[in-house]
Amino acid sequence: MSFSSDEVNFLVYRYLQESGFQHSAYTFGIESHISQSNINGALVPPAALLSIIQKGLQYTEAEISIGEDGTEQRLVESLSLIDAVMPDVVASRQNQQNQQKQAIKAEQNETNGEEAVVSTQNETMEVDTSIEIPSSKATVLRGHESEVFICAWNPTTDLLASGSGDSTARIWDMSDNTASPNQLVLRHCIRKGETEVPSNKDVTSLDWNCDGSLLATGSYDGYARIWTNDGRLASTLGQHKGPIFALKWNRRGNYILSAGVDKTTIIWDAASGECTQQFSFHSAPALDVDWQTNTSFASCSTDQCIHVCKLFMDKPIKSFQGHTNEVNAIKWDPQGQLLASCSDDMTLKIWSMKQDTCVHDLQAHSKEIYTIKWSPTGPGTQNPNMNLILASASFDSTVRLWDVERGACIHRLTKHTEPVYSVAFSPDGKFLASGSFDKCVHIWSTQSGQLVHSYKGTGGIFEVCWNSRGDKVGASASDGSVFVLDLRKL
Repeated sequence: MSFSSDEVNFLVYRYLQESGFQHSAYTFGIESHISQSNINGALVPPAALLSIIQKGLQYTEAEISIGEDGTEQRLVESLSLIDAVMPDVVASRQNQQNQQKQAIKAEQNETNGEEAVVSTQNETMEVDTSIEIPSSKATVLRGHESEVFICAWNPTTDLLASGSGDSTARIWDMSDNTASPNQLVLRHCIRKGETEVPSNKDVTSLDWNCDGSLLATGSYDGYARIWTNDGRLASTLGQHKGPIFALKWNRRGNYILSAGVDKTTIIWDAASGECTQQFSFHSAPALDVDWQTNTSFASCSTDQCIHVCKLFMDKPIKSFQGHTNEVNAIKWDPQGQLLASCSDDMTLKIWSMKQDTCVHDLQAHSKEIYTIKWSPTGPGTQNPNMNLILASASFDSTVRLWDVERGACIHRLTKHTEPVYSVAFSPDGKFLASGSFDKCVHIWSTQSGQLVHSYKGTGGIFEVCWNSRGDKVGASASDGSVFVLDLRKL
């Protein structure tokens, strides 16, 4: 088997995308000229690079374990990826296998041919089937031709939006609970001469406005777009010079905020589609943004800095420094008083506008923290009698729930077996959904930390979200699938 350099570059590019390193994927794609290759990415299955590497390891292990006489002996220890490409290690392991085989033969001869009886303990773990969501309660939505990175429910109706690497967003009508719901395909095109052609770039972000009448999308093609909820393109917002990583409506619905690889953040006038103000305070790609009020917001970047900015102010009104690696996500609490941030430095930090240093530096995860979410609880919310908590999702395969007032972890959720990319609270704050690359969506009690429902899809989960009533969970996956879990009567 041989690969061209284009094929190797594409597989590495796809691996970076699937692992959540979107800005690294973008930079690698530019430098390796991915867009100029003739590879049809829609035909390449998810996790292709890992699959090839795993098969290579299996072939190497098989070669070691099969002797000259054709008999097979199980490896004493599995090969690591580095060991498999080192000839001296492979030769040493082969000698080890031969010595083991000869020792076994000698032992068999000493027993005069009597067969040894070995008792084995059944180590199979019992699975609690009572929490599994039956397939009858799951609607799988097919249509996307590539990974589906994001999904979001309309705040007023059961319309589910999804965004994919196939350069489309889609709106799925889940209101009538049919097995084959209507879908609107929102094709992201760019103008070449007098014609519109597909951008062939990932849709990286999407967000509904407050009343659900408009959907904003951000793309790797550098454009933000506003769509009506019946699928019509209303505006194209073109000011960023490179991919857009994050995009949010303000509560009032008159401004859209975006963050891009060009190191800038932009406030757009939603009615006119014009750039109201562009902020250039970061020294590296901006990764996430979140509104504090209708006119002020925070942004974070691979430059490890967080800036709080206000419309018509020419400098940040506050800057926070303390992370030692890129800051992946930021979120204001429901009252806009505390700002949470998470980073590849494996820490979660809480900041206040009243001080320069962080209020809490929470160090418990053992790998990168990919995202965070505040609960819709506590003062100023519709659930004022419940405590405010913060959820963090990490590549260490765990989710943690935090009591922010005390700066303490109250629950460690450990059922996932692969990196966790998304968490979402139910509207009443009583449940948390989590989605992982182990293909599972888990639903937990926020009070007890117990797993109450679970569903395994067909691809790694990039995003989970709740509808406004809290009776449906949407999820998007690496194999191009989107699915909806109906939690009523479970």
